Amino acid sequence: MSVIKWQSLVEAAKKGYQRAYAPYSKFHVGAAAQTVNNEILNGCNVENASYGLTVCAERNCIAQVVVSGEQKINALVVYTEQEKLTPPCGACRQVIAEFMAQDAPVKAVNHLNNEKTWTVAQLLPDAFTPKDLL
Repeated sequence: MSVIKWQSLVEAAKKGYQRAYAPYSKFHVGAAAQTVNNEILNGCNVENASYGLTVCAERNCIAQVVVSGEQKINALVVYTEQEKLTPPCGACRQVIAEFMAQDAPVKAVNHLNNEKTWTVAQLLPDAFTPKDLL
């Protein structure tokens, strides 16, 4: 397994945060993922006037991973400028479980340099994954 480039991930997540489209909630989120091939890709949340069509930063980030030709992620960072650290929502947790190992780390970071790390299994115990389809 490769070494996780946490600082590079945080910086990429901050760049995603700066690009977020959140005119309604004003709740900007950036995310960055490191693939098993050490590529770092990022994403941001993109809101929509039809609120249900909003897409979270984590899912946009994972889509960028797939678009790049990768499908396995070693680590993920979620960045916000909230005092309370922001974990992934339920929909994002399910998508994360599709592309990351159960023991892979997901880290929330904020502008105060506070951080919290979970494993995928901690975020979504007993996740429904492709293995359940076999």
